Amino acid sequence: MKNKLFGILLSTVVTVTALTGCAAQGSNENVGEENNETVTLTNVSYDPTRELYTAYNELFKQHWKEKTGGNVEITQSHGGSGKQALEVANGLEADVVTLALEYDIKAIQDAGLIEEGWINEFDNDSSPYTSTIVFLVRKGNPKNINDWDDLIKDGVGVITPNPKTSGGARWNYLAAWAYADKQFNGDEEKIKDFVKKLYKNVLVLDSGARGATTTFVENGQGDVLLAWENEAYLSIQDHPDEYEIVSPSISILAQPSVAVVDEVVDSRGTREAATEYLQYLYSDEAQRIAAENYYRPSNEEILKEYENVFDTNIDLATIQDFGGWDEAQSKHFADGGVFDEIYEN
Repeated sequence: MKNKLFGILLSTVVTVTALTGCAAQGSNENVGEENNETVTLTNVSYDPTRELYTAYNELFKQHWKEKTGGNVEITQSHGGSGKQALEVANGLEADVVTLALEYDIKAIQDAGLIEEGWINEFDNDSSPYTSTIVFLVRKGNPKNINDWDDLIKDGVGVITPNPKTSGGARWNYLAAWAYADKQFNGDEEKIKDFVKKLYKNVLVLDSGARGATTTFVENGQGDVLLAWENEAYLSIQDHPDEYEIVSPSISILAQPSVAVVDEVVDSRGTREAATEYLQYLYSDEAQRIAAENYYRPSNEEILKEYENVFDTNIDLATIQDFGGWDEAQSKHFADGGVFDEIYEN
């Protein structure tokens, strides 16, 4: 009887041990962080960062190999920033998000996937590089577009994405608002009228910044593209004899934000690699890759190395001039906000 009981107990222990082992293996598919196997990461980003992260991912793979002896594979997802945030909040699995603005990451936080305080996890409000909004016009600037007031003239076709889905589009809108605010000394009715006239000249509202670039550059629509600075430079790089950049007198400091998606990395066991992936964006090598892809490095010393590339004389408003992103979103871009009022009318 004792032998039979011992056999049953032994069988139970073996079974539980095996099941425990299977469960551990299933709950952490990225055990490579500890045993030098391959770690997989997914970076959900916004439209214009494709080229930046294509280059950065190769740099990070080398860095991770040197640091851990293991391999890392990175999957990229791109689209309009607001749409990407919604996809992650609704279940698109991302280890990290590198989106166009703070508000889009806060939307993922509000869904319970990112812990509060993420904005302080990395330097410069978790913004490893910045950008601004410029005008891309056709070579020779045939419509003589030099500043925001030229965009409301009759016969000027404007291309810009939809602020409801695109982070870049929200920066575009706020840059135009900042210009009008200064022109009209804060008279909100006059500012609204100015921005309304601008959007009346918009020919196409694409869902994302890259789609708007395609509309302007590839499809030949419009006279001016309101563009991320890096998008404008890439267009000139690809078509040097067809386009030129105009820097408006006033624009806005655009701060793309990055964050670890806590819920995902804890379930997948990728926190170490995901955190290092974002932290290494601040390294000198990565900052130069950002500059070479026409993003402004947050490292001031490296930014100086590229002072012949970036126009640092533009008067840049900041999101704080709008009361921060919560206030700007609620007032301008929420359903029934100022943008809806302007565009629907």
